[in-house]
Amino acid sequence: MATDLLTPTDSLWDASRGVFNVLLDQQPAAIALPESAAEVAAVVTGAIADGKRVSAQRTGHSAAPLGSLADTVLIRTAGLTGVEIDVENAGARVGAGVLWGEVVPEASEQGLAALHGSTRTVCIAGYSLGGGVSFYGRKHGLACNRVTAIELVDADGEQLRVDAENEPELFWALRGGGGSFGVVTALEFELLELPEIYAGALFFPAERASEVLHAWHEWTAGVPEEMTSVGRLMNFPPIPEIPEPFRGQSFAVIEAIYCGDPAAGEELVAPLRELGPTMDTVAAVPPAGIEDLHMDPPEPSPYAGTSMLTGEPPAAAIEAMLDAVGPGSDSHLIVAELRHCGGALSRAPHGAGALAVLPGSFLAFAVGIVPDPALMAPTRGWLGAFDDALEPYGAGNYLNFCDDPTDLGTAFPAETVAKLREVKDRYDPENVFHSNHPVSG
Repeated sequence: MATDLLTPTDSLWDASRGVFNVLLDQQPAAIALPESAAEVAAVVTGAIADGKRVSAQRTGHSAAPLGSLADTVLIRTAGLTGVEIDVENAGARVGAGVLWGEVVPEASEQGLAALHGSTRTVCIAGYSLGGGVSFYGRKHGLACNRVTAIELVDADGEQLRVDAENEPELFWALRGGGGSFGVVTALEFELLELPEIYAGALFFPAERASEVLHAWHEWTAGVPEEMTSVGRLMNFPPIPEIPEPFRGQSFAVIEAIYCGDPAAGEELVAPLRELGPTMDTVAAVPPAGIEDLHMDPPEPSPYAGTSMLTGEPPAAAIEAMLDAVGPGSDSHLIVAELRHCGGALSRAPHGAGALAVLPGSFLAFAVGIVPDPALMAPTRGWLGAFDDALEPYGAGNYLNFCDDPTDLGTAFPAETVAKLREVKDRYDPENVFHSNHPVSG
C-alpha cells in the first residue's frame, strides 16, 4: 500500500481520529493520511482486500450519523491540497482537503465570490456533496449545483473524473447526495463575479427579541432575492475566548447580506436600522469581509444541535420559538436562529444534482455548548423545546445541518431517494463507502 495506516498504537492516532464535536469518540479500524489521489486509490484497494469499508473525512463536521467505524478505514483528506483560481472563467479547482478559508480571500482579491459556508473552517468538498447553503443562496442557489466536475476514487480503486458528460448519473448523485459513492479527491466549481457586497450584523438587547424578530420576519416578506438574512437569538458564554463586549451577554441579532449594488442594500436595511441597534456592522465590504460574520466557533467544541426546514412561519411561530428558548426561558443555547431561504433555493436549475432545491422558506437551527456532561440533559431540553415550537411548520431536513441519523425521505422526494439507491447499487454494490446519512445501510 502506498500510504501507511495508523493504528491505536501510533502517536498520531488520537489527533487523527478527532472530529469537530469533541463529545464524539471515533474509533475506526485504521486511519490513512494520503497526499494524492493515487494514495487514496491504494488505501481503497487495500481496505477492500482486508474486508474493510472506507470513509472519508476532513474536519469531522456532522460525524455522529456515521455510527460505528469499527470495520472502517478512515481517510483523512487534509493532505489533498491545492487551490487554483481561474479568474478569466470565474471558476476554481480545489483538493478535497481544502477549507473555505483557503479560497474565499484569494477569490475576493480577484473580485470573485464563492457560494461558501458560514465559517472558514468548513471543508469545501463535504459542504458541496451535502448541498451547500450559502449567504448568496437566495439569488444563486445551492453550491452543489455550481460544481462543474468531481474527481474521485471509486469502489474498484479507479480514479474517475465525473461531470455532465462523463458518468452523468454519478455526477448527479454526488451533487447533494452525499459521500456514499466514492472518495472525492478534488472538485471544480463556478465562482461569482461579485467584487463588493453590503453585509453585516445588527445587535439588539436580548429583552427586545420579540419586537426585533417579529419586525425582521415581516421585513423578509418584501426583500428581493439578492438579500439573505438571519434572525438569531445569541447567548455568548462567559469564557475568555469570547471578546468584549460579547462575553457573557445575550442579544437578538439580525444578519443581512445583499449581493447587489451596496446603495440598494443600504436602502433595504434602513427599516431594520430604524429599530435602533446597539451595534451595527452592516457596510459595503469585499466578499472576504463576511467570512466571520456568523461567528461560528472556529475550533472543535463540545456541543449538541438541531435543525429543520420550515414553511413560512406565522407570527405565532416566532412567538413560540421565543417562549421556548428566548429571554425568560432560562435557555443557555448559544444560538437559535431562522435563516431566510426561498428564492433560487426553491427553483431547480437546469442540470441540477440530487439536491435540486431546498424545500421551505426558512432553515431553523439551534445549538448549545456542553462543556460538562451534566449540562447535556438541560441542553437537550432546550433543543427539544425549539423543535416543538417549530415542528408544526416543518418542511423537511437539510442533511448538512443534521447531527443525528436522519431518514433520507425527509430531505429528498421519494423518486430522488430511489434514484440515489440505483446509482449506489451501480457504483458501489458491495457498500464499500461508509458515509454519514448513507444512501444504503
